[in-house]
Amino acid sequence: MPKVRKSKGGGEKRGDSDTLVDQMLQADTVRVKGRVKIRDDRIESEDNYVDERLSKKILRQARIQQEELQTEYGLAPEKKKAPVTVLGSTSQDADSDDEWPALGATADGDPGAVCDTEVVVDPDDEKAIEIFMNKIPPMRRTLADIIMEKITEKQTEVGTVMSEVSGSPMHQLDPRVVEVYKGVNKVLSKYRSGKLPKAFKIIPALSNWEQVLYLTDPDTWTAAAMFQATRTFSSNLKERMAQRFYNLVLLPRVRDDITEYKRLNFHLYSALKKALFKPGAWFKGILLPLCESGTCTLREAIIIGSILTKCSIPVLHSSAAMLKLAEMEYNGANSIFLRLLLDKKYALPFRVLDALVAHFLSFRSEKRVLPVLWHQSLLTLAQRYKADLASEQKMAILELLKLQTHPQISAEIRRELQNSESRDIEIGIPVSIDMD
Repeated sequence: MPKVRKSKGGGEKRGDSDTLVDQMLQADTVRVKGRVKIRDDRIESEDNYVDERLSKKILRQARIQQEELQTEYGLAPEKKKAPVTVLGSTSQDADSDDEWPALGATADGDPGAVCDTEVVVDPDDEKAIEIFMNKIPPMRRTLADIIMEKITEKQTEVGTVMSEVSGSPMHQLDPRVVEVYKGVNKVLSKYRSGKLPKAFKIIPALSNWEQVLYLTDPDTWTAAAMFQATRTFSSNLKERMAQRFYNLVLLPRVRDDITEYKRLNFHLYSALKKALFKPGAWFKGILLPLCESGTCTLREAIIIGSILTKCSIPVLHSSAAMLKLAEMEYNGANSIFLRLLLDKKYALPFRVLDALVAHFLSFRSEKRVLPVLWHQSLLTLAQRYKADLASEQKMAILELLKLQTHPQISAEIRRELQNSESRDIEIGIPVSIDMD
């Protein structure tokens, strides 16, 4: 007799005589499998571990999230005590690119550490920059000054309630609104961490937001409140309005803090970084007005310039800022900001490079002693963009070095320019510049 076949499921023997009903009943019963997968049991019995590389990534992301939460709730992250920063020293050799440290960087390589300790600047460089400062500085205007001017105009004009603060009529504020925002001022003047009042968060949506903001008296805000306000306004205001907030509220507070404490509060430093959410408003409301005032000190330029080193900025905004810096009247802070922007190694348009070359060539007849920062910025231009300069521009700069000389840096600039190709030779098109 032939052997009885076993079922594939390893069940009981079933012969040909089994009826269809018996086969269906047997199929519904649970059958023990004849083969046990040892591989599956082995995998389940082993402990699963995360490999070393993935563990490092998880820890790095957790650390970043923790720092963001600490910043958001007004708790400064714990850091090792950074050494005192000595900037503007001229006693270094100029044999390589790395021997001229980036301004605002400390020994541990953290540009943001300039806000944690007192920033010590070189006295000689500070005196050299003071020579180029504006002797008659313009009167600094804050939000309170502008609002008071508009209120005075409104009181002197009979029968009119028009104001130009926000480009719309300045209506009489309801006494209840005034009372609410006076109460908001009491909160912001003692604020340390936590949520902001809802009445403050709706200010960016108001047509007369400047007038309402004036009621909260920004001069009395704590540094933590200034950071939270900057977050709110940079996210919800349009670029033009954000520019006014940066220029009228944030910048005066930052300059006053640096002047008083010789450093910048951590929250105010974070506010400057957060303001870069709108880079166009940041340049127009903070950097360019600071340079145009002609009163920017070396310490202010170092601290604010360190933010340029630490943050990523779109090339178009940086190019426009460099063009403006090159065309405005010179003061020592211009050289610091130009050097830091050049060190970001953008692919700059030729128009910007030509403006930078013209900026340096305008010092051929300068009789005052130029600060070492000016020579450093010229060296950075030669190092980063030597292949993008025209041959005539290089010849003009070499002639400039005969008039404005530094014992160490000038030789390095000359070596960089002489040992590089020119852009007009590469593309085969002669480039002429205005030598006047």
